[in-house]
Amino acid sequence: MNDLRRNQADRKCVYFERVMTRFSVLAVPAAVLSLVLLILLSGCRKQDGAGASPPDVEVASIQQKDVPIYSEVVGTLQADVNATISAQVGGYLLRRDYDEGHLVKQGDLLFEIDDRTYQATLDQAQAKLRKTELDVQRYRPLAATEAISQQELDDAIQANLAAKAAADEARLNVQFCKITSPINGVAGLAQAQIGDLVGPNTGPLTTVVQTDPMRVHFSVSQEIMIQVAQRMLAAGQKLRSGTNGMPLELVLASGNPYPLKGQIRYADNQVDVRTGTIRIVGEFPNPNGLLVPGMFVRVRVLLDTDKDALLVPQQAVMDVQGRSLIAVVGADNHVSILPVQTGSRVGSQWVIRGNVKAGDRIVAEGIQKVRDGVVVNPLPWLDKTAADPAAPATEQAK
Repeated sequence: MNDLRRNQADRKCVYFERVMTRFSVLAVPAAVLSLVLLILLSGCRKQDGAGASPPDVEVASIQQKDVPIYSEVVGTLQADVNATISAQVGGYLLRRDYDEGHLVKQGDLLFEIDDRTYQATLDQAQAKLRKTELDVQRYRPLAATEAISQQELDDAIQANLAAKAAADEARLNVQFCKITSPINGVAGLAQAQIGDLVGPNTGPLTTVVQTDPMRVHFSVSQEIMIQVAQRMLAAGQKLRSGTNGMPLELVLASGNPYPLKGQIRYADNQVDVRTGTIRIVGEFPNPNGLLVPGMFVRVRVLLDTDKDALLVPQQAVMDVQGRSLIAVVGADNHVSILPVQTGSRVGSQWVIRGNVKAGDRIVAEGIQKVRDGVVVNPLPWLDKTAADPAAPATEQAK
């Protein structure tokens, strides 16, 4: 019924406008024409607004809680130990004894080089060593009875020591033909194939990286470094102590947070004068190998805690010519548009400051329907983002 009345009123208004247009053609004075038109149109608008119902909007209450303030910067992951595996002797590669990309333990066999030449050299050195040992055994009693000179005994002893050193070197060369892992870690791709002639100058055969724990390298501004240092001092820690430091968090490239917390290990000893930043090294446990050296991650450093911060949904904040505004719904359902200052982001919410308080109702959906002073029909807001209210706040590093 209300729609029918509004349609009839609209048709009357159109009719009046057409009539007044014809009057203007008949040279009716402009002042009289404007007055009549204003009266008729205002009556039309009153009829049109009389039957309008308040717009439906979804409202949410301003929340209040302690919010941790983080600085978020980009970092790169690096292995704590990155061992380059190279051949220490020359020869043909006979075997690859590990699975690429898998965990290996210290002492596990990685490669084998043909050792026949080195084994033959070892046999010769051992034979010479046995002869020199026998010479020393024979010369000692003879030198004691002065049957030979002391010089001859000394020469025999020196020859025995040289033979022993040659045998030890030959034994090491045979051992070097079996290339083992010096650490526990993940073995990389093989850079040489079976049958290749390898040696100390042919380049690395592979790498083994120790991925647990994993280190993250990142840079922060001088201002943030001072905040971090002050927070650590307040907790009885030192930035360059090398002991357990301030906790860190990681956000992976997928956008998901890394489940385990890390810590600051130490900072560089000077600020980079070109960028005004200082390099910091953190450390994260990596028992499942999810973190891989070379990955880019986002590092969150806890700077402070915003006590009793006010939180609103992001979509409730309007940006109008550089000003942040929210629509507050009063007890009589009248809307007041108020300016606020936005702070950190907490999941899908903003921290705000302004002439508002916890529990105030604000328009979260349908904000485009309202203006200052309008009456609305408030409905409960349904959070479609299902954001975690405990998600940490972030503040972009300078």
